[in-house]
Amino acid sequence: MPSVPPPNVFFTTGRWTPDAPACAVAVGNFDGVHVGHVAIVERLRAAAGERGLPAVVFTFDPHPVSIVRPEAAPAPLTTPRRRADLLAALGVDAVLVQPTDRQLVALEAEDFYHDILRGRLRAAALVEGRDFHFGARRRGDVALLGRLCAAEGVLLEVIEPVLRDGESVSSSRLRRLIGAGRIREANTLLTAAYRATGTVIEGARRGQTIGFPTANLGGIATLLPAAGVYAAHAVAEGDGTAWPAAVHIGPNISFGETAISVEAHLIGYAGNLYGRTLHVDFLDRLRDTRRFATVDELRAQLSIDVERAAEACRSAGQG
Repeated sequence: MPSVPPPNVFFTTGRWTPDAPACAVAVGNFDGVHVGHVAIVERLRAAAGERGLPAVVFTFDPHPVSIVRPEAAPAPLTTPRRRADLLAALGVDAVLVQPTDRQLVALEAEDFYHDILRGRLRAAALVEGRDFHFGARRRGDVALLGRLCAAEGVLLEVIEPVLRDGESVSSSRLRRLIGAGRIREANTLLTAAYRATGTVIEGARRGQTIGFPTANLGGIATLLPAAGVYAAHAVAEGDGTAWPAAVHIGPNISFGETAISVEAHLIGYAGNLYGRTLHVDFLDRLRDTRRFATVDELRAQLSIDVERAAEACRSAGQG
């Protein structure tokens, strides 16, 4: 199967290596790493431990839909690195991220099972959610996977959806919540606060002139929350120090702008962040964006935003 590239190893404890004779595997997008994924990983670890196998999560980048129907591709909730870190924190032995291309999505379900799961990964046990699909046109489901596994004596465990408030927890549900700005609610379904990561770029420097300098973020690859002002905490990569932050998402309508920007005011921070990677973990939505008639009116509101953001961080034990 030379046309499909091997997966990238984003994390391993050393219990799993590419030449491992067998492992227990969970396959999926795992986007966001939410409480539904936790249920799968917990059972994966248990099945692996019962058989003395390493527990491996096999995921994809980009989402397969972006290859098959790019116009319908969902906005990602996590970068591959963030996803791997969150899964590693759940105690798996390895996180493999499969590069997704046309050759991979063209594999028939049976070929994906035999060539990827059994051939490359040497899966001896599989743990999947009830709605798992695989192979070209998503033709494979857990019923087919069960037949394939039974024919070779491979364990398959199927996990029922995790329900919260009568609705299953899914990446699609999280996209709806985050896209609507309902960050606090979304965070109750995630294993860690929702994060956006970007590079600090040059902005108009208006915030600096009115006493609230901001770090303008570019290159964010994940779904942005709805326009508004948010409480967050921010960490510059390589630093490790978390700063409480008030974050504005949306156009600066008070200055007649229409382009969407992401600007984080790090409370108490003094320094130069240009060119650095900044991780912003959203905690709560404070208010809508609005137009201010004067700079003094804007400055007064920013003072309120900053105090509310600082209080939200203190309440979360992060400020």
